[in-house]
Amino acid sequence: MLSFCSGNTRSVNTQRAVLEALELAGIEHRGSPDLVLFNAAVGHDLAKLSAAIQAECPGTRVLGASCAGVVGRDGPGESMHDIALMAIHGEGACISHVDGLFGSSSYAKGVELAEGLLAAPRPVHMLYLLASGIDIANDQLIAGIESVLGPDVVIFGATSSDQMQGVATFQCIDGQLYKHAAFAVGIWDPSLEVETQASHGFVAVGTPLRVTRREGNRIIELNGQAAWPLFLERLGLPPEAREADTIPIGALAEALPVALAAEYGNDHILRAVTHHSEQGEIIYATACAEGTDLWLTVRDEERIFSDMERMLQAMDSRQPGRTPVAVFHADCLARGRRLFARVMKEELVHLMQEPFTHEGAVPPWLGMYGFGEYARLGGRNAYHNYTTALAALYRRNGADGS
Repeated sequence: MLSFCSGNTRSVNTQRAVLEALELAGIEHRGSPDLVLFNAAVGHDLAKLSAAIQAECPGTRVLGASCAGVVGRDGPGESMHDIALMAIHGEGACISHVDGLFGSSSYAKGVELAEGLLAAPRPVHMLYLLASGIDIANDQLIAGIESVLGPDVVIFGATSSDQMQGVATFQCIDGQLYKHAAFAVGIWDPSLEVETQASHGFVAVGTPLRVTRREGNRIIELNGQAAWPLFLERLGLPPEAREADTIPIGALAEALPVALAAEYGNDHILRAVTHHSEQGEIIYATACAEGTDLWLTVRDEERIFSDMERMLQAMDSRQPGRTPVAVFHADCLARGRRLFARVMKEELVHLMQEPFTHEGAVPPWLGMYGFGEYARLGGRNAYHNYTTALAALYRRNGADGS
């Protein structure tokens, strides 16, 4: 049976950051965990953090990712040196990882990742997925995983990020650093179940752009013109603009079927452009069919808060009166300090944590400001951008432990 504990802190010094985070998690009272997951802002060296964790927790598997900021039990942190970690003790999880993950290889790497979880003593029924945030067809990665584990496996997690530059994101697997990798923590502990949901609060505006030529997850032309230059033009940005200029204002929206829109609380699902090619292609987050209409969007702060409340009420209605044993949280980096003032951002995080709090204590919590988020939609695994996505793990009724 798995148990969880977490800590988040801010420190420039690697060793101090690790010691403080482990102390806040209460590791000294539990002994070395079987697994530590950590997120770290890009001012930290992931390999050094991993080595420091392994030195303090001998024999522990350590998996980490770069991000633009973290969220933990003590709230959000978006300095260059914030870290958050989740320590996991006990039997009930297995690990798989792959390298060479790009848009063109996403399906095959999803298959490979899932096959690495088949040796679990029991069937994996949920998995925490952390993948590269640049040049990846996330829908194909999900499809590859589901082709092995089946569509009922619940996928939650995030894609790693940099500081919105769209240059390189990093994944660290037992001290080895990667740029185009993914890891999955497959949970087979039968005492656990999970609730996931996402929301964004943006509104589509204007006349859509139509995908007129594409190859995989590369949009070559919009409205018959080179995609990236036209995208910049529609955003009112100069030709030399980069992803750091477009990501805060350039969410693209795809229309949802009516039934999914009703559940989502929005008529559109969003996509971020985290990379483009020198040839003017948009490297999209999913494989996008020709003929797809893509709207520009505006953010509505009031709706962001109201949609968050709606999502939390829906999650609570499915697990009334219960407290999760752990929460995994993925937030778009554009929803952090680049969208909200510090006070408003902390208010939003408090809003999302409060329903899960028991007797004043926030459950173990691991969150990041990344490039994308995984959560269910319409009873199926889905990839999202510009959302807050939560996955709350609960002990099944009648199961021992807490």
